[in-house]
Amino acid sequence: MSIPEKVAILGYMRNQERIEAFKAQGHNPAYLSSVKFDIERIHFTTDINAAIKACQMVIFAMPSPYLRQHVEQIDCDCTGKLVISVIKGIVQEENILISDYLKRELKLTDSQIMTLSGPSHAEEVAYERLTYLTVGCRDLEVAQEVADFFRNHYVHTSVSKDIVGVQLAGVLKNIYAIASGICQGLKYGDNFQAVLVANSIREMKRFINGYDPVDKGERHISESVYSGDLLVTAYSRFSRNHMFGTMIGKGYSVKAAQLEMEMVAEGYFGTKCIKEINQKYQIPIPIVDAMYNILYKRMSPFVEIKLLSDMLL
Repeated sequence: MSIPEKVAILGYMRNQERIEAFKAQGHNPAYLSSVKFDIERIHFTTDINAAIKACQMVIFAMPSPYLRQHVEQIDCDCTGKLVISVIKGIVQEENILISDYLKRELKLTDSQIMTLSGPSHAEEVAYERLTYLTVGCRDLEVAQEVADFFRNHYVHTSVSKDIVGVQLAGVLKNIYAIASGICQGLKYGDNFQAVLVANSIREMKRFINGYDPVDKGERHISESVYSGDLLVTAYSRFSRNHMFGTMIGKGYSVKAAQLEMEMVAEGYFGTKCIKEINQKYQIPIPIVDAMYNILYKRMSPFVEIKLLSDMLL
């Protein structure tokens, strides 16, 4: 299959039947199916190497458990390309950040690899509701160029050198959203939810700073890319992780909740990764610990949240 030298957007999808349905219907039949796309501006392919060769900017947007199987197929030269991850997870088994994994496997420089983070639910971006994005990259000049590319009348953008902290915040906020959902399923009220989220913000700060210490003033957890992303994921009706947690709080097993959702709740996988990473750092993260006990040790959500509630301030 030949790929045009220049296309506005090149979409890589594994399934040719899904591509044909997308083209015929003008929307993705599986996700955000109510959002129409200008198909004339999108060229689809099932060949990941052809897609990367044809593009200057490559965006990885699959769930973290599937990243490795796609990257292992890549054998083309990525010299001069900008690689952006919007994945809110960690590479399992190795427990390394997405940026570090892509940098190693694709032989990228610090100026080539970056992360794009919210708060930004895909549904609201699709509906052109006001959204704020942060581009994380160690090279701020390149980050600014990418930020300018994504900016429009409803998307505001900023930049950050804290590519590590931004990614960790993206992982942790999904775990805290599961906790929030479990509490909703257990019918804890808004008062407790506020305490839970306030403690989650402090726990996020503690873990990120313990994992990646920076000079004072270089990282502010109150900024929207950290706390704002946590808040929208913990409270929004669009949050898959919150929905997943709510189902567990209502009595679903982990497996049953996963099957019924038919979508990936990244916080489930992130919980195990953060728990394993913390074996080295030994940072106090009681909310993550409680989620690990519920999701992986099959402890009672009612008991674990009661124990957690006695620890929160």
